[in-house]
Amino acid sequence: MGKIEHSIEVNVPLSTAYNQWTQFEDFPKFMTGIKAVRQIDDKTLEWTAKLLGREQSWMAEISEQVPDQRIAWHSTSGQPNSGMVSFQRMDDNTTRVTLELEWDPEGVLENVGDILGFDDRQVRGDLERFKESIEGRGEESGAWRGEINKTAAG
Repeated sequence: MGKIEHSIEVNVPLSTAYNQWTQFEDFPKFMTGIKAVRQIDDKTLEWTAKLLGREQSWMAEISEQVPDQRIAWHSTSGQPNSGMVSFQRMDDNTTRVTLELEWDPEGVLENVGDILGFDDRQVRGDLERFKESIEGRGEESGAWRGEINKTAAG
């Protein structure tokens, strides 16, 4: 099982960082390898990625979402993966974004990539691009302030 955790401080208020992260369909703008994210409903996302030269698709369910605090998810089809992003106010205009990912590498290429740290570097780069994007814009492109509780997520 691969596991990565990285944090980055972004120079925007907490709600701005959180609100932008709820715009899942914008993820291909800063996540390399992600071709598309389609939000089916409040809890369901369809992902399409090109990873290691191979196109993959999977469904994911948001299992917990607490505004300005965290969003957690897990795959419901395709390659097993899960994660959580959390948001911590540092001061009025600085937020720490922490991304945790877990996945089950499939095949030789993914296992070698995991061992060599390719996934680790990709996540760091994605967080840097998120930082550049939100700081460059200065405001979120949208927001979803709803809440999804673990018990309600089933």
